[in-house]
Amino acid sequence: MKQRLSPDLAAVALLIGLWLLFFWRLFTPITADQASLKQGDFSGQFVAFAGYQAARWSAGEIPLWNPYNNGGLPFIADTQAAVFYPPRLVTIALSNLAGGWSYHALELEMTAHVLAYTLFMYSFMRVVTRGYAHSMLGSVIGALIVGYSGFTTGYAPLQLAILEAAIWLPLAMTGVWWAAGGRFRPLPLVVTGAALGLSWMAGHPQTSFFITWLLIALWAWRVYVQRHSWIVFIVGGALFGGLAFGLAAVQLIPGLEYLTLTTRTGFSYDAKANGFPIQDVVQFAFPGVVSLYSPLHIGVVGVILALFAMMRRVQSAWFWAGVALFALLWSFGGNSPLYPLLYNVLPGLRFFRGQERAAFLVMSSLAVLAGLGAAALPVAGREASADQARDYAAALRLRVWLNRTLIGFLAVTLLMFIAWIGSPGAYSAAISPVVFAALIVGGVYLLLPNLIAQPQRPLIAWSLAGLLALELFTAHMDSPATYDPVPPETQLSMTAPPLVAQVLGDPDPPFRVDGERGLMANYGSLYGVQDIRGISPLFLERAWLIVETDLRQQRAWELFAVRYVFTDWDELPVPSTIVGTGQDALGSINLHRLTDPRPFAAVLHRYYVEPNDSAAVNLLRDPGIDPRRLAILNADPGVSSNDAAPLYTTAQVVSFAPERIEIRTDSAFDGVLTTALVDYPGWHASVDGEPTPMLRAYGALSAVALPAGAHTVTLIYDPLTYRVGAVISGVTWLAVVIVMIGTGIAYAAGKRASTVGG
Repeated sequence: MKQRLSPDLAAVALLIGLWLLFFWRLFTPITADQASLKQGDFSGQFVAFAGYQAARWSAGEIPLWNPYNNGGLPFIADTQAAVFYPPRLVTIALSNLAGGWSYHALELEMTAHVLAYTLFMYSFMRVVTRGYAHSMLGSVIGALIVGYSGFTTGYAPLQLAILEAAIWLPLAMTGVWWAAGGRFRPLPLVVTGAALGLSWMAGHPQTSFFITWLLIALWAWRVYVQRHSWIVFIVGGALFGGLAFGLAAVQLIPGLEYLTLTTRTGFSYDAKANGFPIQDVVQFAFPGVVSLYSPLHIGVVGVILALFAMMRRVQSAWFWAGVALFALLWSFGGNSPLYPLLYNVLPGLRFFRGQERAAFLVMSSLAVLAGLGAAALPVAGREASADQARDYAAALRLRVWLNRTLIGFLAVTLLMFIAWIGSPGAYSAAISPVVFAALIVGGVYLLLPNLIAQPQRPLIAWSLAGLLALELFTAHMDSPATYDPVPPETQLSMTAPPLVAQVLGDPDPPFRVDGERGLMANYGSLYGVQDIRGISPLFLERAWLIVETDLRQQRAWELFAVRYVFTDWDELPVPSTIVGTGQDALGSINLHRLTDPRPFAAVLHRYYVEPNDSAAVNLLRDPGIDPRRLAILNADPGVSSNDAAPLYTTAQVVSFAPERIEIRTDSAFDGVLTTALVDYPGWHASVDGEPTPMLRAYGALSAVALPAGAHTVTLIYDPLTYRVGAVISGVTWLAVVIVMIGTGIAYAAGKRASTVGG
């Protein structure tokens, strides 16, 4: 056992060492040498949402609702929030031990996922290449590609949910491979289901969608190759699919409900059909020459090894080549006829835009193919003389092919050099990757044919792994598109900036702000300021119609109880006072305090019924309609509308928490309590302790009918979708743990019995 494990431990140590090297600037304690992930979606979406998540979990609360962005949103249902994703919970726990939530905490979570990705891929490739002469080399090659390709190291760390959803693919494929090996074994599919479930919990459904369909295809292919019956295919697919759904149900069920109510449902085919332009294929060899990121770049070494696997007719090579070609055509989106076909026949595809993200499947399948090519390299003493003669012939053919490839690369380099001399500014960014790619092809030209002709020299074989690491690290380590050469502490403060702190100092909450400037992104969640804006890709359509369309801006301020506006304007279209000035990333800003902001809750005594939400919002375009005087409701409230009553009656918000709001009213007239809380399934109202139906006001907000007199209204967010999902996930997780423990006990007992018997 020690002899079998030692080489694998050495390979794992090598992968860990390369991981430390790639991310050394994120790990170094020397401030002057530190780098950090660039601001953008990483900071504005993921750090901000995770900061809110950390604050709530650390307080012993489950973050079901988030009042701090988009005018309020169901946090549990926003997929990228990843509320219950286990690695995120570990990050939060460790950050608490280290002193609190930080920018760097999420960077470390990112790096840990990259390491896990490489180790999962190494394990999968060891299973796939079992019996091959260079199994360990092929496994390292595959691990290097998934860990440090252009896809993994480009925008995936910044779009963190993509990376965290992607890394579970190799582990899931390992279960599939074992389950259909020889005879059908269902237990490994528990691993597949658990890995797939974790992917769906990680927060990027599109990536998990890719993984799900790839696993189905791989399972079908393995069942076919191993000559199992179609019943095995159905039972096995149902097993790992059901487990995945069960584990992730606590997030998936609320998420599916939310998705149907967001702006995403209104996206047209044209909005979802975007993909790579055809010229992006040059980035297989020349990263960065077409676009800022190069998700198709797996290294020239990787491409050549993948082609070598096909030349050698390695088992399963054509399956992975087929996946790579299919996914590449898919990644072109509407630029290829494949996507329109898939759009109309593939279940679930209509929910997703950004088809270039299918590059994940391209990279993953080519990583396996390259690993197979490396594993199939010959070794001295393993083949008969006829096979050796065949390898010499193959080496000759390969040398001819590589010779032509090298000549082609040198020709491109020469042309690029001539163009660069004529126009240095236009070609300065492209000449470096072109020259470097030619050098790498030259290195492969020297190594690979010699290795095939002289298999007794394993150092040459491992030189290919070194050449691949050199190529990928040179192209992607410390990439200025992904990293800034500054410490993480300088990227984003975890304490509120001065103007935001000024807003937080207001002694009379609750209220909202318009933070399109000054606050920006999702930083309302990080600092605890209720913003009507946000950058989450899911925005409740009813609220979006008021906040983000061409409706007059002051209508949104009125209906959402906005008290402060961050803007570069010196004067607003409504009366206000500038109470502070400062700077944001775009320049100088003013902080306006509205002179007469609408209260968070008020009792109106006049109403108009309009059941259609869009029509209700359109009524707000009429300047003659005063939302502070007239409530536009989706249904008859069952109380009288009184023109003789006062304009409105102020309501007092006694307590305000994300999932529970208590309001006291006292009015001499019947009325409708209108609030700045968005109307969403799962919110329940009670009046003086008795449940009462909730109404929708102005097409988007919550309201409650009230008879005259003094009342206490309680609004509680307790969604059925969460409770159902939590029960399903709890039962599934418990079942998985019991199976794993039982398997471990049985394995230990078997080992003891074999020891005693020996």
